Amino acid sequence: MFEGFSKAFVREAITRSSENEVDRRRFLRAAGLTTVGVAGTGLLTAGTASAHEGDDDGAVTDAAVLNFALNLEYLEAEFYLRAVYGEGLSDDQIDGSGDLGGVTGGRKVDFETKLGAQYAAEIAHDERDHVDFLRSALGDAKVARPTIDLDGAFTAAARAAGLIGPDEEFDAFADENSFLLGAFVFEDVGVTAYKGAAALISNKTFLEAAAGILAVEAYHAGLVRTVLLAKGLSDPAGKISDARDSLDGSDDLDQGIVDADGNSNIVPTDANGIAFSRNVEQVHNIVYLTPEAAGSGGFFPDGTNGTFTRSGDQT
Repeated sequence: MFEGFSKAFVREAITRSSENEVDRRRFLRAAGLTTVGVAGTGLLTAGTASAHEGDDDGAVTDAAVLNFALNLEYLEAEFYLRAVYGEGLSDDQIDGSGDLGGVTGGRKVDFETKLGAQYAAEIAHDERDHVDFLRSALGDAKVARPTIDLDGAFTAAARAAGLIGPDEEFDAFADENSFLLGAFVFEDVGVTAYKGAAALISNKTFLEAAAGILAVEAYHAGLVRTVLLAKGLSDPAGKISDARDSLDGSDDLDQGIVDADGNSNIVPTDANGIAFSRNVEQVHNIVYLTPEAAGSGGFFPDGTNGTFTRSGDQT
């Protein structure tokens, strides 16, 4: 979907944004960031810079934002591609800087409905395209696919959510319903991650691309939430939502697919009808499956690659 735009994006944006010092000092944390005018440069600075990310002065580039997103796209692409085709990304789609890792788990799902299979295939294609697009945009600055766990991490997530007992296993590829619940773990996180990053990207070409991917991820999330509701899976989906909420801080931000009165809640918004954001540390808390500060865990047992690699202490 981004084929015609890719060359222009690389030509007009990536070199300028990854090298220009004026474009630095942003994406420190999506939450708590304040805008400060500095001699007309439009720099964004945080009151307290992350102790774990960026240079000594907390400076980062727009490329760091895209690489953070690329880690998440690797995870989603591997999940969907393996569920649909039984195999993930090819060797020419995973190289880059940082430690290149393998993928544990994942296999072709025996979908029970034609619609479920079609939806999964459409999303798989989109996620693969996102990986290709971000890698093309980043050029030599792209990070490699980190080690990904699609086996034990889903079991740990299901246990934390109370979907299964402490000695039971959860296989997200066992059947269509299990696959949809696995997809629900990711989709809302991707939306809130892109939402949190969007306001912190100053380069307009980068911003337009990120907004385009955010829109696609939101379509995916709405689709998954709709199908889960239609299948009567609001209870396990609500437990997954509660589990995400327990990992990313004390605020009750996450929402299940039904409200307190049992009505549909396909689009999780605030009182103004606006989707909420997560910062890079909160996103890592969820994918690392821990509310504590950490550099690895969960779906990324060896951590992510790039500038942003740590979760925050949300306890």
